[in-house]
Amino acid sequence: MAGNPPGHGVSAHTRVTGIIGWPVEHSLSPAMHNAAFASCGLDWVYVAYPVDPDRVASAVTGLAAAGVAGLNVTVPHKEAVLEVASAVSPAVEAIGAANTLIPDGDGGWYAENTDAHGFITAVDEVVRLDLSGKVVVMIGAGGAAKAVAYALAERGATLRVANRTLERAAALGDPVPLTPDAIADAMRDAVMVVNCSSLGLGDETVPPELPVESLQAGQVVMDAVYRPSGTPWLRAAAERGAVCVDGLGMLLHQGARSFTHWTGVDAPVEVMRAALLVS
Repeated sequence: MAGNPPGHGVSAHTRVTGIIGWPVEHSLSPAMHNAAFASCGLDWVYVAYPVDPDRVASAVTGLAAAGVAGLNVTVPHKEAVLEVASAVSPAVEAIGAANTLIPDGDGGWYAENTDAHGFITAVDEVVRLDLSGKVVVMIGAGGAAKAVAYALAERGATLRVANRTLERAAALGDPVPLTPDAIADAMRDAVMVVNCSSLGLGDETVPPELPVESLQAGQVVMDAVYRPSGTPWLRAAAERGAVCVDGLGMLLHQGARSFTHWTGVDAPVEVMRAALLVS
């Protein structure tokens, strides 16, 4: 590819990709994608763009006009970007949220969702579950939760959703009040519990809305909140004998799928995984 060799700085030939969110400074995606570009010999770079929620449309439109080659979208923008997408994938149409924007060839963006793929692939790496007719409890009803709900419905699961706004929860499954007692009760016969909220993002203790005492040995617990060392909730779940799925796996596999959408190249998954683990 024309331009500077990967790892030797950017040039006028370097293709730019990135992630938008608010906040976004904590994102591990730049480390993961830049390692992948270097591994594949691509003169591409990935950066983080903090975008105020009131400026999503203008930011996304401007980045398209500037020739940005691809974007990831994180909270709280996964629904807002649909307003400026020229077209959406069938998955985005079903989910109602996008985490990946791909140039449409006409100066705009095609909206895709790779979160559902990332979630179910991360779970399958740890444990292959027969979810048909089985109860799964999900905490949260935002953009990531919509993708998780879509993936679980594809596997035939019965979903119970805990959220502050019960109307949003009811759009995804059987609504559950966001209280420790209600969530603990919903969890008792569940084969899996998934945290798709921001609960525990900055905490060093387990939030009360993520009950520990109700977790059972063998129950699958997945936390979309990611930390290289695992979240306090996942560590507590492991101590009770739960099968734990770290959010880094979902981040990895959604990112790998986005990488391929942008570049047309098979993603170097193990390179990307290694970059996440040392970030």
